[in-house]
Amino acid sequence: MATSSAVRLPDDRRDGRPVPRWAAVAAHLVPLTTLPSGLWRVPLALGFPMGIVGVHLAWWEPAYFIGLSLVTEGAALLTLGLVRPWGERVPAWVPLLGGRRVPPLAAVVPASIGAVVVALIWAFAFRDFPELGAFQFTHHGWKVLMIASYLPLLLWAPLLAAVTVAYYRRRCQD
Repeated sequence: MATSSAVRLPDDRRDGRPVPRWAAVAAHLVPLTTLPSGLWRVPLALGFPMGIVGVHLAWWEPAYFIGLSLVTEGAALLTLGLVRPWGERVPAWVPLLGGRRVPPLAAVVPASIGAVVVALIWAFAFRDFPELGAFQFTHHGWKVLMIASYLPLLLWAPLLAAVTVAYYRRRCQD
């Protein structure tokens, strides 16, 4: 039995070529790159200092940390649209647009901008790595945990960019 290097979906649900297996895997990895940092922020939002010395959150910061985690994970999950049928045809249940073809550039342009923005954000955020700026920890293990939680974010932009290129090639090139 031969294995396929592409993921085939029903022809009536897509208009592009099959998704390369590597692109499907990469798209599914993207939400996993954002998950550890989100899980690291939740205890902080709930009042556990995560080993950071002198943590005093303003009244709005717990909601910000939870919201940031949810928005980040939601944005990362959108990468799946580049390898799933709903990234090529609007699902039928969507009012007014259901069943219509998604113009390729309607996905490629925002995904490309997203990859650049995410790369810039994390390049800036990791500018003083591994010192972590003003953060001081009660124990070195807490610092290692924070770094391990945020380090996967550096993979988000290149994975998104690669999946975006695969989507463009599959839908726009002959």
